[in-house]
Amino acid sequence: MAGAFRPVDRAGLAAHLAERAGEPSGRVRVLVDGAPPAAPLELARAVAERLRAGGRPALAVDADDFLRPASVRLELGRTDPDMFLDGWLDEPALRREVLAPMGPDGSGLVLPRLRDTARDRAYRDEPVPLGPDGVVLLAGGRLLGRGLAAELTVHLRVGGAALRRLLPPDDAWTAAAYGRYESEGDPGSFADVLVMADHPDRPALRDA
Repeated sequence: MAGAFRPVDRAGLAAHLAERAGEPSGRVRVLVDGAPPAAPLELARAVAERLRAGGRPALAVDADDFLRPASVRLELGRTDPDMFLDGWLDEPALRREVLAPMGPDGSGLVLPRLRDTARDRAYRDEPVPLGPDGVVLLAGGRLLGRGLAAELTVHLRVGGAALRRLLPPDDAWTAAAYGRYESEGDPGSFADVLVMADHPDRPALRDA
């Protein structure tokens, strides 16, 4: 049964997640899910740094580097909430290039980036070998509830009012979409670690 939320700082949160991610033997896939104001990629990189300092190979991957081409994701416009929720992420590529290689029978070779969305062209990165005990941390928004394979899942929850306050003006339209993600998708129910992040520098966490 889940316990109560306990306050931590960002360093304490990273340390806790590094401990959780380091518990299983073999390869580990971690999903760090959260809207941009919760800084999921920053957190994933901090966790990866702690794991590497402890001698375990680790790589943080930005889900925004695995978006579909602009011709696909923007075919209904740049601010369509349905496409933003369900049509922006290139899920097949994430499974093929990031998550499947880190499965028990995978190669351990993870592609760190697929597509430069600013230029709408593919990167030319080489796969990174993480070996038999590596950890990959996939960070971004709208990741949970899709059936993406993971040994540890984290959801950084930001309430609607805080999200509207923290999002930059150009991204304000995504607040309603993230609200739907919370209410309709219930990502917290999929999370092994739920983090309240209305104040990103003063989060509170609860283990499932």
